[in-house]
Amino acid sequence: MDLQVDARCQVLPGPKEALYRFVAGQEMAAVAEATRLDPTDLPEYAGRVHDYFIRHPDRFRLMSWGRMEFAGTTADAATQETVRRKVEQLRKAQEAGHLDPAWEPIDILVFVNQIAMAWAGQLDLVDAAADQVRDPSPAARRAAVVAAVQRLLPATAGNTSDGTSGTGRA
Repeated sequence: MDLQVDARCQVLPGPKEALYRFVAGQEMAAVAEATRLDPTDLPEYAGRVHDYFIRHPDRFRLMSWGRMEFAGTTADAATQETVRRKVEQLRKAQEAGHLDPAWEPIDILVFVNQIAMAWAGQLDLVDAAADQVRDPSPAARRAAVVAAVQRLLPATAGNTSDGTSGTGRA
């Protein structure tokens, strides 16, 4: 199932899976570039991922569709490399004392990304419960994402991203 690309770098007709893998690979690169994983500041990384998919709901739907459509298949080389690189960054942050080493780095990556994307396909729920939501603004959804990641994976004492000792003092 090799993907064929013509001289103008356009994908030629071919298997659906190959086409999706090509597009998803391009999208994963775009997300990685736009969001930049910072293992010492996972809450803000989650905020950036949230912002990206709120701004690009079509891309969120494409990625979600692919996960459902091709569940159980092996990830392509580009996806595997991206995941390996991020897991390695997280592992090194654990070794440096920036993250709790009790977590598996892959679990950190998956949990943070899932929290970050939680609102991407569900903003209509805020409208559905409008009379029960204290602040219906998109900024409140982002703040909830950032706070959730901060509570799940707080910076370790002595290693906060703002240069303080975890007590608010430098």
